Amino acid sequence: MPSTPSPLFTASGLPAEPADIRLVVTDMDGTLLDDAQRVPAGLWPVLAELRRRDVLFCPASGRQYATLAEQFAGNDEGMVFIAENGTYVVRDGVELSSDPLEPSVVTRLVAAARELAARGADVGAVVCGKRSAYVERTDEAFLAEVRKYYVRHRAVTDASAVDDDIIKVAFYAFGPAERTVAPALAPFTGTHQVVVSGEHWVDVMNRTANKGTALRRLQRDLGITPAQTAVFGDYLNDLEMLDAAEWSFAMANAHPEVIGRARHLAPSNNDNGVLRTITRLLHLPDGLGG
Repeated sequence: MPSTPSPLFTASGLPAEPADIRLVVTDMDGTLLDDAQRVPAGLWPVLAELRRRDVLFCPASGRQYATLAEQFAGNDEGMVFIAENGTYVVRDGVELSSDPLEPSVVTRLVAAARELAARGADVGAVVCGKRSAYVERTDEAFLAEVRKYYVRHRAVTDASAVDDDIIKVAFYAFGPAERTVAPALAPFTGTHQVVVSGEHWVDVMNRTANKGTALRRLQRDLGITPAQTAVFGDYLNDLEMLDAAEWSFAMANAHPEVIGRARHLAPSNNDNGVLRTITRLLHLPDGLGG
């Protein structure tokens, strides 16, 4: 069982010598990115140093692969992207693994979104394919939220009938998703992953799909152990991947359940917690990481 989180930057929290880390995995929103969704200014030199040390850096996010690739464009050589909450894993543009939903399930989920909206819920669904995301709702308020996470998306009349491998269906609510959307998806919880991935988002995937499953497969394929893995997260969709690493860090701003599950506590996303922790954990040169 994970131990009580240790205060960061103390003798009990980090080793006196550089840790033998071969893989660094980080969530994006609420973790690596600040609340304005900005990439930390010191990220690029840290990535260059990690690459020099043969340490693999891996963003693990509910975001679309195309969105992640755009954010790291020009700095992504050799990186692995765990996208769409673990349902789609890509390295150097090549798919490593995926876990598509059955078309009949996609149809039922799209119908559930329509029913929620018909009952007055301010909600919309994003049907997430390998090539693009698909939406039926097209008002600007909803699309503004979609664009933050899905740079490649298009409006369709029937999101359940697109020609693509659908790996996730995400529901966005203009209110607390944990209270509005999640209860309506109870019929799927017995057969699928229904994950509250943010204050306004609920994701539905195959039961076998989560960030932890994707990470364990990556570790196995690369011959990297949990003891050689550092993971950073802040929300409920990060729980399984925290379990896959001995160096598991909850951000100071994390959901209480995440803080309880992680072995260590990192500074908040607004305090550059990921880079500061990597710098201290690996004893990177002074000035790197902020």
